[in-house]
Amino acid sequence: MKSLKTILISFYEENRRMPSYGELLKSTGYKTKSAVSYAVDKLIEKGIVSKDSRGKLVPNTLGQVKILGLVEAGFPSPAEEDSSETMSLDEYLIEKKEATYMLKVKGDSMIDAGIHQGDLVLVERGASYKSGDIVIAEIDGEWTIKYFRKQGGKVFLEPANKKYKPLYPTQELTVSAVVRAVIRKY
Repeated sequence: MKSLKTILISFYEENRRMPSYGELLKSTGYKTKSAVSYAVDKLIEKGIVSKDSRGKLVPNTLGQVKILGLVEAGFPSPAEEDSSETMSLDEYLIEKKEATYMLKVKGDSMIDAGIHQGDLVLVERGASYKSGDIVIAEIDGEWTIKYFRKQGGKVFLEPANKKYKPLYPTQELTVSAVVRAVIRKY
């Protein structure tokens, strides 16, 4: 019989979501939902999964990756490998799971900030922000990703590409989320 953790990983990889308790009951061979609940509680204690505010399962450490050591970005140096440590990308990148989502970037207005067309940005809804943060904002009815700036009592959005000019709201500027990470696949 497969372990519950293995079943969760397989289900998540195949469906891009966590299973319900009913789905776990069918795939585990357990006889009751309470048995599934007990097994899930053990995984929660180990920090492998958690529950959101609605009681739905959320993956924590299903996607752990080994940390092998450091690599010099300046002058080359001998590599030291230590494969004993692992890290969950969720744990590293996401502070508030329920407020976090991803968006696919379209356009090149943030290219000098290292954000390219086709990249994914991991954003946190409702996070506090300050001048200089990269945000997802609605300006005069249009959505965009830009630097949030505040100067002399005025707020505006600044692109990271000299081809574009700063955007000053004529009606309204609402910041929806703060960019926490950029994900690019090569």
